[in-house]
Amino acid sequence: MPNVATDTVFKALADPTRRAIFERLTRDGQLTVHALTARAGVSQPMVSKHLSALKRARLVRHRRDGRETHYSVHPEALAPLMDWMTQYGAFWRDRLARLENLLDRMD
Repeated sequence: MPNVATDTVFKALADPTRRAIFERLTRDGQLTVHALTARAGVSQPMVSKHLSALKRARLVRHRRDGRETHYSVHPEALAPLMDWMTQYGAFWRDRLARLENLLDRMD
């Protein structure tokens, strides 16, 4: 059965522009929409739209300071993605170990 939180995180990060915005916030820390737009390669309304998707996935937080909105990464929201990767990492390690065992027995 699909995990809604995992699906939401995957969908949010599937778009390359959203991923770039998320990565920039991760690297540079808290930034305004204006600062994000300056290097995003898309218009301010598009940056705002991408930020909305990241907020829905709880990957970013925002705070108002006067007329400016500051965005920052909420890394704990990556937990569903990390859980998924851990689960499938263990699955494939087990499968490859079984294959290696089988190949060793065939020698």
